Amino acid sequence: MHPLAPDLTKMSDEEFHTKRAEIQTRMNYAYRIGNPVMVGQLQLLAQDYMMEMERRNQKMLADAQRSGRIAPDEPAKDITRD
Repeated sequence: MHPLAPDLTKMSDEEFHTKRAEIQTRMNYAYRIGNPVMVGQLQLLAQDYMMEMERRNQKMLADAQRSGRIAPDEPAKDITRD
């Protein structure tokens, strides 16, 4: 975990997604100005956000399975195809 990262588990979903988008915007800027140190630090932060996103997704899946909304062994629906 990046030492300057906030506690991502305490953020609301809206705040989490907003901050994640800000990091991506800043990383794009760092690439444009050619600042590899800044890019590296932002990549570390982005990785923390991706790990938290995975944790939240796993929790949502487990909650859906527990509540019976989806079967535990039901394959994920591919929403990108008709």
